[in-house]
Amino acid sequence: MSAMSAGTRLPGTPEPMHFWNGFGGLRIAGDSWGDPAGPLVLLQHGGGQTRHAWKGTGELLGAAGYCVVAFDARGHGDSAWAPDGVYDQDIMVQDLKCVVAALGHRRPVLVGASMGGGTSLVAIGEDHVDATALVLVDIAPRIEKEGVGNIQAFMSQKPEGFASLEEVAETIGKYQPHRKRPRNLDGLAKNVRLGADGKYRWHWDPQFRTGRFDLEQRQQRLEACALSLSLPTLLVRGGLSDLLSEDGAQAFLKLCPQSEYVNVANAAHMVAGDRNDVFGNAVIEFLSRVVPVGGEPVQKSHEPHPRHVGPADAISDVP
Repeated sequence: MSAMSAGTRLPGTPEPMHFWNGFGGLRIAGDSWGDPAGPLVLLQHGGGQTRHAWKGTGELLGAAGYCVVAFDARGHGDSAWAPDGVYDQDIMVQDLKCVVAALGHRRPVLVGASMGGGTSLVAIGEDHVDATALVLVDIAPRIEKEGVGNIQAFMSQKPEGFASLEEVAETIGKYQPHRKRPRNLDGLAKNVRLGADGKYRWHWDPQFRTGRFDLEQRQQRLEACALSLSLPTLLVRGGLSDLLSEDGAQAFLKLCPQSEYVNVANAAHMVAGDRNDVFGNAVIEFLSRVVPVGGEPVQKSHEPHPRHVGPADAISDVP
């Protein structure tokens, strides 16, 4: 097993449609959907996820006429691992800038879940990327310590590897008890690699988990970014989320009063997923007003109350 990979990809795992150079020339893998001439929408996944978490959303937005791109963050999925083991917010923002440049410097809509949402918020709030709109998925400056702990505990399990895909499914099932266990385990193949020792390991670089994470410092930085936002913004929260509470969502809406808010009932932290049309439809409804296909953005109508959408059971990658 090489130092730069968790092992070999499992047979049948989708090959990336594209590769771009990230910061320092690091190889970034991505997929795309829709009309290449449509408004650009960039989808960034959460920590421990892959671009595959966005497949259903990508297809839905692509069918609506957008040019949609999802990419694996460094150290995740089919993107290369950082030789120096650095995976902080700033390096992720630099990779995002490189992808935007590789796509012709078009102004994108940034859609980010969890870690990808933090990257998007900093990229816009600190003037690294000139975006047309922002969609934050179950992430805000104020997040719950317990939810962070749950994600970290999940990602730290079984560094020695899993004996079988059944064991992988069992581990995910314990972390996400609100979901039905998949009958077919083929989908899990996208989340793991097979080592020379015959053990399955998560697709991400273990170094990704060793970075320092100062919750208070992070909150201050992201609050400053939220205060500077002037573009159309949508916050989507999973109603069952242990990471973003209703209070955390409301605190963001106070910092960014022009933003819209959707609460997806019966969805936990992984709101967007392969079979979750509710999320995709909420995003399409928002984008059709602020970044319409084939037209100038229309003025946002200020809604006095947040919309509550549901029920929806989010199905996606591991967190």
